[in-house]
Amino acid sequence: MNFRKSLFVFAIGLFLSPLGLAEELSVTSPDGDIVFKISDEGKRPQYRVFYRGEQVLDPSNIGFTMRKLPDLGDESFKLVSHKRGQNDSQWEQPWGERKIVRDHHKELLVNFERGHKPKHKFSLRIRVFNDGLGFRYEVPKQRGMKSVEIVSENTEFVFPKPKESTAWWIPSRGWNRYEYDYNTTALTEVVRAHTPMTLKLSSGVHISVHEAALVDFAGMTLDQRRPGTFNADLTPWSDGVAVKTKVAFKSPWRTLQIADNAVGLLNSDLILNLNEPNKLGDVSWVKPGKYVGIWWGMHLKANTWGSGDIHGATTSETMRYMDFAAKHGFVGVLVEGWNIGWDGDWYSNGDIFDFTKSFPDFDLEKVTTYGKTKNVELIGHHETSGSVTNYRKQMGDAFDLYQKHGVTRVKTGYVTDGGRIKRIDDDGIARYEWHDGQFMVNEYLHSVTEAAKRKISVNTHEPVKDTGLRRTYPNWVSREGARGQEYNAWGSPPNPPEHTAILPFTRMLSGPMDFTPGIFDLSFDGLDAENRVKTTLAKQLALYVVIYTPLQMAADLPKNYDKNPEAFQFIVDVPVDWEESIALAGEVGDYIVIARQERDAKDWYLGALTDENARNISVDLDFLTKGQKYRAEIYRDGLGANWKTAPYKLTVESRVVRKGDTLKFSLATSGGVAVRFEAL
Repeated sequence: MNFRKSLFVFAIGLFLSPLGLAEELSVTSPDGDIVFKISDEGKRPQYRVFYRGEQVLDPSNIGFTMRKLPDLGDESFKLVSHKRGQNDSQWEQPWGERKIVRDHHKELLVNFERGHKPKHKFSLRIRVFNDGLGFRYEVPKQRGMKSVEIVSENTEFVFPKPKESTAWWIPSRGWNRYEYDYNTTALTEVVRAHTPMTLKLSSGVHISVHEAALVDFAGMTLDQRRPGTFNADLTPWSDGVAVKTKVAFKSPWRTLQIADNAVGLLNSDLILNLNEPNKLGDVSWVKPGKYVGIWWGMHLKANTWGSGDIHGATTSETMRYMDFAAKHGFVGVLVEGWNIGWDGDWYSNGDIFDFTKSFPDFDLEKVTTYGKTKNVELIGHHETSGSVTNYRKQMGDAFDLYQKHGVTRVKTGYVTDGGRIKRIDDDGIARYEWHDGQFMVNEYLHSVTEAAKRKISVNTHEPVKDTGLRRTYPNWVSREGARGQEYNAWGSPPNPPEHTAILPFTRMLSGPMDFTPGIFDLSFDGLDAENRVKTTLAKQLALYVVIYTPLQMAADLPKNYDKNPEAFQFIVDVPVDWEESIALAGEVGDYIVIARQERDAKDWYLGALTDENARNISVDLDFLTKGQKYRAEIYRDGLGANWKTAPYKLTVESRVVRKGDTLKFSLATSGGVAVRFEAL
């Protein structure tokens, strides 16, 4: 039975004994739709979650298993006190999907204490928003607990009717990190999954499970023990320990984004709101922009990363790309393969990379000086091949070199199998870690803060997943963390048509992704080849609106853009920084329609794409400004277009539209539409 106690009775209960009365507490979202309840009435503290009266999370355990210490959150822990709070404020992103973010939540801090010696204690801080919730563990300083080793986390997510629920997920703790095709299965078929994991309950409610503010902790994956019961499965160190930390400490937030439909998940700022504000101060030097690069040619084997006759990263080739970038208003040119270490099996020779020495045919000073005359920067590149100790030793000098030559953006890479990150310990012994273990969580952030000291932004590939730290460190502008465009060159198989209709509802809920869209030569090995881009040309344009990143690539070779200037014009026009973003329609893995307004401007842009199924969509233009006329410049699938045999059919047209109008489009198989609404 639940007991609602007055403050007087509650105080007396605390005075007499912290274990005297069982209790259930609740905290509700500002709009009343989401309710988080926590109780010590059972064998151990548990929580549950309701959405519009429906229990969407059944009673679920909390706590940690510690080495050499009693478990936090076992049956001996009781709720001893609590404190409530609320917040309704706004904050401004220096760049992002929207300029102004509202942080509106109610908070409950619940304090637990062990009923017998040692008298350990911890707190659970819960924040409930209209778009979801987050909770984290806070362990204060206390006697007998100076430093701890967490063996495992006991947090559960217990979903009702799992056989009737659908999940979209990728496997965790695998060799290919996060770069897997998404599975669409019954929830019961999930084994161990990365987050964000998205699911649809039998009632139609959509939920995404993730975490926010992952700092100095192991990444959380999800391990299904019993049907519907998922444990927070922390990625361990090489010695098996999950987390090594000192007391006091706070865990990352465990998050649930909740909506009554798939689109509701997209219109959420939950992950960002659970991160700390900007710690870097003035970040006006962090500049969004579009870039081209010496990159796609290597994936097509037209160029090589290593030295030789078709070496891509040469002085002359970089200057040629800079000419192209300048002509079309792009901010930079990414150059991979410029430094010593790429010859031979670069995937395995991370110990020999030198981050300050160029190949003889690449003159860093010459290309950066030339770029300044064109108002185009070199975008730097550091590939570690997973040898992070080698990289850390050189990191300061490497960033100093880039700073000296005016390089303000760097792409870092950690290509190696999952579990094969190489570090050298204090005894000189090689240890091998996971990309999302505590060691690498700290290593990635170290690279970002070191870059920030030189006013350099970082785009991380083979990263740890995004958890919203771009709010705290705005120079962490983007990352990979999913199957990108390069899989279409050699993936065997390449990305399926549904891939980019799943990403917005899964991976993209965590933050920006450097997917590298804009391939115009969709069938470089022929239409019947296994390796090709399984989209129409219009869908490639739609990706510039659908897949968000503030550092966006035009990924194809310049010659392919020169052949199709009409379609390329959309890439030239589309911005990468937004005043507002609104998901209008969509279903996970089927299709998506999203509109974004250019930051500090009147123009809007729209992107829509579909999976392998052709479909008709109707878009109400209610997002446009009342009283304003717009020229809608439309790039859509042409008559008869389909991704298999006619991917290049594209119709470009324009018309004048206003708020309240409706546009109707026919999307081809794996097709799309991109629209610029230019204010008149």
